[in-house]
Amino acid sequence: MPRISLLPTVAREIFLREHQPRVPEPMVMDEPDQVAAFAEAGRIDGIMSASYLFQSARISQTLSKCKHVLDLGCGPATQLAQIAQLNPNITFTGLDLSEDMLESGREYISANHIDNVRLQTGDITNLEDFSDQSVDGIISTMVLHQLPELHLLESTFNEITRILKPEGALYLVDFGRLKSPKSCHFFSHLNADHQPTVFTDDYQASLHAAFLFKEYQQLTKDILPSHISVFGSFPIPMLTIVKSPDQQLSNQTRQQLFNMRQNLPQHYRKELDDIRFFMWLGGMKNDPFKKF
Repeated sequence: MPRISLLPTVAREIFLREHQPRVPEPMVMDEPDQVAAFAEAGRIDGIMSASYLFQSARISQTLSKCKHVLDLGCGPATQLAQIAQLNPNITFTGLDLSEDMLESGREYISANHIDNVRLQTGDITNLEDFSDQSVDGIISTMVLHQLPELHLLESTFNEITRILKPEGALYLVDFGRLKSPKSCHFFSHLNADHQPTVFTDDYQASLHAAFLFKEYQQLTKDILPSHISVFGSFPIPMLTIVKSPDQQLSNQTRQQLFNMRQNLPQHYRKELDDIRFFMWLGGMKNDPFKKF
């Protein structure tokens, strides 16, 4: 997750550059060194902890009325595990094409004694195992850029619309494409000294592979239910969130989120607050971390 606190510093340069061509990523991360490095660097107490907590809080706020939720592209299930722990009354199904990722996720879920998650192989562009209007909620975190072509993102949106119950909960988050290779390199290497090289390389490739913010806006308008909105970090939509309206969080969950933020190391807490701030500027109100 980029340190969004640095956005104003490079905003002028990025806005003045033209968009670069999209460089797609493979749909499946199945090289053993990639899987191991991704899982190791991305576990819950590592460099991604601020991003994980932000997404877990916002997702919990979106899903609070759900019973069964599908996670599209769950990977090693780090994010999913935290969400599941915050929402013990919801049953989660994690879907991924990579068997190695799923095996890593199963080990992690078992080690953390999480009993409301199951993982299975599946293609997010073709959810044939799920019948029409069969799930209360759908989530996806930092996965959609791995789709090689825009028409596959369109297929994923069509499948979401098909299997989601009327007025169901939806939360999709991914990178928005930056305007220059130099910017992609800058953000991907911010923590290069503290993470495996393969993780940094994957992060840079992900930024190059991201879809445009306007593409998410158009597909949401054309395909997704009318209660779904699109938000981007301000002033640069390098983080894009497609979601249904917020629901009421219980006081217990809000207190838990408040405490989790307080327990972050100071530099990660600052990073979390930066993400909160720039997404708030992008229109995402109802901050779940506010003390009540």
